Parts: sequence; C-alpha cells; structure tokens
Amino acid sequence: MKNRWFIALSAIGIHICIGSVYAWSVLTRPIMQEMGFSLKETTWTFSLAILFLGLSAGLLGSLVEKYGPKKSGLVSMLFFGTGMFGTACALHLHSLMLLYIFYGVIGGIGLGVGYITPVSTLVKYFPNHRGFATGLAIMGFGFASLIAGPLMQYLTSAYGLVANFLILGGVYMAVMCMSALYLKPPVVTDTVMRHEITRNIHGFTANEAVKTWQFGALWWIFFVNITCGIGLLAVASPMAQEVVGMSPSAAASMVGIIGLLNGFGRIAWSTVSDYIGRGFTYVLFFVIEVFAFWQLSFATDALLFQLLVLLIISCYGGGFSCMPAYLSDIFGTRQLSAIHGRILTAWGIAGVVGPSLVSWFRETTSGYSLTLLFFAGCFVINCAIALVLKYRGLAVTGDGTVAKSSTETIG
Repeated sequence: MKNRWFIALSAIGIHICIGSVYAWSVLTRPIMQEMGFSLKETTWTFSLAILFLGLSAGLLGSLVEKYGPKKSGLVSMLFFGTGMFGTACALHLHSLMLLYIFYGVIGGIGLGVGYITPVSTLVKYFPNHRGFATGLAIMGFGFASLIAGPLMQYLTSAYGLVANFLILGGVYMAVMCMSALYLKPPVVTDTVMRHEITRNIHGFTANEAVKTWQFGALWWIFFVNITCGIGLLAVASPMAQEVVGMSPSAAASMVGIIGLLNGFGRIAWSTVSDYIGRGFTYVLFFVIEVFAFWQLSFATDALLFQLLVLLIISCYGGGFSCMPAYLSDIFGTRQLSAIHGRILTAWGIAGVVGPSLVSWFRETTSGYSLTLLFFAGCFVINCAIALVLKYRGLAVTGDGTVAKSSTETIG
C-alpha cells in the first residue's frame, strides 16, 4: 500500500494548482487596462470557470469513479493546462470570446474534475478520520490564493500577462502530473477495517443517492452557504472601504487574511466534525452565520467588521471540507466522487448567483445592509434544514438497512 501521507500530499498538490482560480481578482485590473475589457466582462470569466467547475464535477463524477484517480488527475491536468495556455493565447489576441472558452469553459472543466479526483481515494486511506482527510485536500484549494495571488502579481508586473499564464501553466501541469501519477486507491488487506469493505459494497450509487430527500437537503444548504459566502467574498474589499472606512491597503490585507482563514477553516472544521459529528457541525455553521451576517448589517467598527467577515469565511470554507465526509456518512464511499460531483453543481450555480445577487441588492438599495440581512434570513432556513438532517436524516445503506444516525458509520 502506498504511503497515505504522500497520497494526501498529492491531493493537496492538485488542489493548490486548481485553487489558483480564487486569485483571479489579482488579474482583473491588469486585464481591464491591457485588454480594454469592462469589469463585468472580465469578472464573467471567473463566474464561467466556477459554473463549469460545478457542471463538470456533476456530469463527470461517474467517470472519475470508473477510471480511477490517476487517469482522472491526468485528464484534469490536461484540461487545466490547456486552459492556462489558451488564456495566454486569448490575451495575446485580445479576444474576449477565447478568454471565456479557454479559462472559463476548458479550464473550468479541469477545475471540476481535479476537485473531486482525490477526495474519494483520500477518504479510503483515513477511514476513521474522514473529515480530517477531506479537509486536508480541500484545504489546499482554500490556501491556493495565498500563493497564487502574489505570484501572479509579480509575474504580471515583471513579464506581462501572457507570460504569467505560460509560466504558471507549465508549473501547474508539472505539479498536477506528478500528483496524479502517485494517486492510487488502497489495496484491501487484513489491516483494512471490515466496516470500510462493507461500505464500499453496500454504499449508494450516485443515481440512487440523488433520488433521496437527504441529497436534496444537502444540495440546498450547500448552495445557500456558497451563494452567501462567495457573494461576500466578491465585495469584501469595496464593502470594507465603503461601510467602515478602511483604507485600500488595509482592505487588501483583510482579503489576504480571508484566504488564510478560508484554508485553515477547511482543515479545522473538518477535523472538529470527526469528533462532534457532521450534522451538529453544519447546525453550528448556520447558527454562527445567522448571528454574523445580522451583526455585519449594522457594524461600523473596522475591527468588529473584520472579525465577523473572517468568522463567516471560516464557516464558508468549512462547509466545503465537511461535505464529502457528510456524504460518506449518509451514502457510503462506493461512489463518493460521483455523489460529491453531483453536489458540486450547487457551487457552479452559486458562483453565478452569489455575486449577481449582491450586485443587484447594491444597485437597488445603494448599500449592503439589506443584502446581509437577507443572507441572515437564508441561514435561518438552512439551520432548520440542518436540524432535520441531523435528527431525521437516517443513513440508509445500499442493502436497505438503516444506520442509527446520519453521522455514524454505515455498514
């Protein structure tokens, strides 16, 4: 059996590369200035990438299960690398349509396949700490902007936009290739826990899972958490300057810390969920976010504003990292990547809805308070759904038996 910590490192390697999409805002102004594109045209590139991340994860999840993590990781590498090199070509030709096609569509497909590729494999190497395992991989996605942001800024200023994508494209392809080649499911031996074997035999298929009310409930709470979180991320800097009078440099520093909390929140919350249960963890997320968004709607102190934003972002990141483990609690690991992919369609849609919703509220109300109160209301509903999932969302195994609770092992 391969070393599970190197498997974890390989998973992080893939996620750190594709997670560079979160640093897109660093390139927004340089692209606008050099290409002559509007803000809306430029930011739509990011929305397309997130949309196709969700769609490809949902549609191709079954293929990831069928062909395994190594081949899937290499496919992700080819799509994402092609997207990076194609983006360099699009910028060289000053073509907005090619930018959408290469970064948004082709790169987005690479994002979706790469995001779900290592999760199912990693969970099987850490059967007793599924939350910690998924947190390890998805933490890399959250931390990626901390590395990619400054690196993109340096490369763009030193060598230009086109060279930035060519250099990073080559580096990302190399890292993703090495990571994918190491990924391999564990070999079943006497040391493998018996219940894990049972889970693989009797777990749900993706088609079976999506027909359950539990899947619909999980999809909805995931969608709301991302819509509100990504909406806040989209306007964090201008809102900080406008609402509490922070300077541009202070707001930029806050955005950097947001990236840090986004990453740490993923591993911290997912690890905590191994001890308190996924159901209770999500209830806790939404109680915190109801309070934080409500307080944020009338915050005037810069320190309080930042603390509330960082608290929300930690829950936003935790929502991502706890979801694969929650899915394995309820549906087993038989087709976890495929089921996780179906859930990620919520991310694709939320990536478009969240920023659009915030923009509409901002233009309609000339402020952010009503938006934040609306988000707080959304989390009240989410909290109610999460409570139903915790106490009524019984985990049903593939052979028709019912586990004691949705946070206990199936099998």
